[in-house]
Amino acid sequence: MSDVLTQIVERKKSHVAACKQARSVQDLEKLLPAEPPRGFRQQLVRKHQAGGLALIAEIKKASPSKGLIRADFDPPSLADAYAAGGAVCLSVLTDEPYFQGQDSYIQAARDRVSLPVLRKDFTIDPYQVIEARMLGADCILLIMAALDDDQASELKACAEAFGMDVLIEVHDQDEMDRALKLGPSLLGVNNRNLKTLAIDLATFETLAANAPADCVLVAESGLYSHEDVQRMAAAGAHAYLVGESLMRQADVTAATRALLGLAA
Repeated sequence: MSDVLTQIVERKKSHVAACKQARSVQDLEKLLPAEPPRGFRQQLVRKHQAGGLALIAEIKKASPSKGLIRADFDPPSLADAYAAGGAVCLSVLTDEPYFQGQDSYIQAARDRVSLPVLRKDFTIDPYQVIEARMLGADCILLIMAALDDDQASELKACAEAFGMDVLIEVHDQDEMDRALKLGPSLLGVNNRNLKTLAIDLATFETLAANAPADCVLVAESGLYSHEDVQRMAAAGAHAYLVGESLMRQADVTAATRALLGLAA
């Protein structure tokens, strides 16, 4: 685990402990939405099988490496812009200390559009899985670099018990091998080196070759142009998670359409 990731996970442990003190699992479960999850993976598959580019567009205010990314940050407006631009799913950052996220951003975005939503956070405890469903998330992220095998298995099972999809993220061959033992149906390959934070699209190209045929492959990080997306598609990507490059644009809808190669 990288130094930055270690710091984030340690801080997240304290955060989860405080949340448990403030609100029990039983109280969370009383607040679960009545409607089922929207079907995150299903939406990606439908778009890909129709011959389109399945974009997971990220609502992200800041990052540890880049600081503030977008000052005029309004999740409902951004959700509208992404939907108008052709995104099929949303990813919403909720980690506050490192990404300036908030739990409320999920519902704010989800209430505005019909797109399924991934809660983008550092999930290390089943409490957070229940919390994600309570907040309205349709999918959670599991980062293999932050979890051991037993943790990942427990969290995946918990999410699936609540009807949510699970995006399992890897960034090297060791993590890929570990992830495959979990039987993932949604597998993300992060092109960002978590130790150096450097981006290399060859990461996806190398790891994608080892993924099972029935797994939906998501290319993450470093996608700034339609050519980048096409490169990932040629390497076997079924979907694409993009945040920063779109968040920095004045016209998010136009930038999303350009990334997808759609007419203005």
